[in-house]
Amino acid sequence: MQDIIDECDKMNETKLIGTFFKPRQKAIARYATEAESLQEKVLHRLVSKAAHTEWGKEHHYSAIKNYQDFQREVPVQTYEEIKGYVDRMRHGEKNVLWPGQVVWYAKSSGTTNDKSKFIPVSKEGLQNLHYAGGRDAVALYLQQNPNSRIFSGRTLILGGSHAPNYNLKHSLVGDLSAILIENINPLVNLIRVPEKKIALLSDFEEKMEKIARVAMDKDITNISGVPSWMLAVIKRVMELKGTDNLAEVWPNLEVFFHGGVAFTPYREQYKQIIRSNKMHYMETYNASEGFFGLQNDPTDPAMMLMIDYGVFYEFLPMDEFDSPNPHIIPLTDVELNKNYAMLISTTCGLWRYMIGDTVKFTSKNPYKFIITGRTKHFINAFGEELMVDNAEQGLARACKATGAQVAEYTAAPVFMDAEAKCRHQWLIEFAVMPDSLEKFAEVLDTSLQEINSDYEAKRYKNITLQPLEIVVARPKLFHDWLKDKGKLGGQHKVPRLSNNREYIEEMLCLNH
Repeated sequence: MQDIIDECDKMNETKLIGTFFKPRQKAIARYATEAESLQEKVLHRLVSKAAHTEWGKEHHYSAIKNYQDFQREVPVQTYEEIKGYVDRMRHGEKNVLWPGQVVWYAKSSGTTNDKSKFIPVSKEGLQNLHYAGGRDAVALYLQQNPNSRIFSGRTLILGGSHAPNYNLKHSLVGDLSAILIENINPLVNLIRVPEKKIALLSDFEEKMEKIARVAMDKDITNISGVPSWMLAVIKRVMELKGTDNLAEVWPNLEVFFHGGVAFTPYREQYKQIIRSNKMHYMETYNASEGFFGLQNDPTDPAMMLMIDYGVFYEFLPMDEFDSPNPHIIPLTDVELNKNYAMLISTTCGLWRYMIGDTVKFTSKNPYKFIITGRTKHFINAFGEELMVDNAEQGLARACKATGAQVAEYTAAPVFMDAEAKCRHQWLIEFAVMPDSLEKFAEVLDTSLQEINSDYEAKRYKNITLQPLEIVVARPKLFHDWLKDKGKLGGQHKVPRLSNNREYIEEMLCLNH
């Protein structure tokens, strides 16, 4: 009888807290019918707020009345164009790209090369971009799962680390996740695992061990983080507990809020180690530059674009990416099933900033999309225009056909071998080997042709491209490569596709 009472208390606890999310659930419902007006309000608010900054004065923000004015006055930006402004802000200058002084900077490589980007994170950005996304993830999850008991236990949040910024007082740079943990509402710390001093450790292997030991005896109901790094922590927890089923360690675990990398390569691994019929997965699109999307339907992999935060969206058609005058459009002009590079203007002082991600919309009421890749992470060495989204779909089919599980992968072109043959080379670390590597390669190659007509054309009769090649990576190859780069943990990720052989050659040298 007491067990029944305890269960009811847990459910009621979540239902009580859940009432605080109902206003947001109603507001999000307006996305389906009021997208244009919501985005217009965001643009007006951004321009008005920044009118008296250095950037705002340079680009005549006080005279901007509508989107056409904004588009005419403000040029498209990459990090290289704003780098000088950001560096001055990091040295303490005020009112440069955003009003006041910005003291937090999210360190992001964007790729895994040595050059870092430092993305400003203003106080407004923290609240109406990043924390707003976390709040709405819970709001949408509770709406989908009215019998949730998410607040009856603890939340395991995986994050990175931070460091001083130019020795400037109170100013720090680091992984976005570390910035969020550092500034989080103290009430959240009551239910969060691990404590801040462990969460912000810079050595990922030390941090993983400490988190695993702290978390393994807690009642974890939800986990948040990057799938690859969370998997490492979970596996260590199970090792310490002597089990191959996480549900035996955390019987009340019900949801994984994941983002940072595509979930497709990890989905089967998570299903194998979390054998619970009450487990849910929600994808989030949160980056150093902002929080942009949430999965609002567990049966649909597309995410809903969050359109009433402090971000105004624009889109550049990928078929015009190299054009000197591409036709950039606002949200309401996008076409379905077309690849776009995404541009953002935000309350962190980014203006018409090309974030580097490519997206494809699947719905307009509300606007829903999938991330198809990166503007720099694709293979188009022979006109095949292979995107990350194509790769993920192809690998999923190959895994299904051969019983394989992919842990990590990267791919690059082989421009011409000794026999003057060109092909794609895939370096794959398997969590479970396929029953036949030849069959895996054949299914992957065939699938890519079915998914991508440009790839199919180049593979026609092996004239331009030969069948793809798969090189099996040794265990922990990608872990060791990231470690060599000083990029373990946090939001660092493996480049999936590359148009040159820089990354894959470095990895092949370690593959022994």
